[in-house]
Amino acid sequence: MTRRRTKDLGPSWTAPGEKATLLGVLDHLRESIIGKVDGVPEPQIRAGGVPSGTNLLGLIKHLTYVERFYFLSEPIENLRATMRPARNETAEDLLTRYRETTALVNAVVDACPDLGGPAPKVPGRGLAPTMRWALTHMIEETARHAGHADIIREQLDGLTGR
Repeated sequence: MTRRRTKDLGPSWTAPGEKATLLGVLDHLRESIIGKVDGVPEPQIRAGGVPSGTNLLGLIKHLTYVERFYFLSEPIENLRATMRPARNETAEDLLTRYRETTALVNAVVDACPDLGGPAPKVPGRGLAPTMRWALTHMIEETARHAGHADIIREQLDGLTGR
């Protein structure tokens, strides 16, 4: 499936169908958060921008785990730990894993013939959600954390915008 982008306006306004529209929005949000993390040096990339300690690198790690949970059926042992990068986890490594994960997730979604059908079964839960629900939830999750990344990045070096 081809997902066209308009640089200034985000995902294509004329995507051919619901799946292309949802994936286009999700891809746009993914690129937005990667852009907020890209180029931030150590130790600022790990610096907590708010009292909870939320940081740019932790947001990437967390989103990777959440995508793998909902679309690749991988369990999350400790949700809180997904927000904390380990000392040996580099920005390059975590960004690479995020990009690899999103490519795998996109392939799972592309192979789904009907968004009303089930997404992969979520570990530890009952019935699998529909693919439509999983995509919508991932858009919400990524958008929320992209907003967090916007605020943290602005606090670090004044960078604003997408």
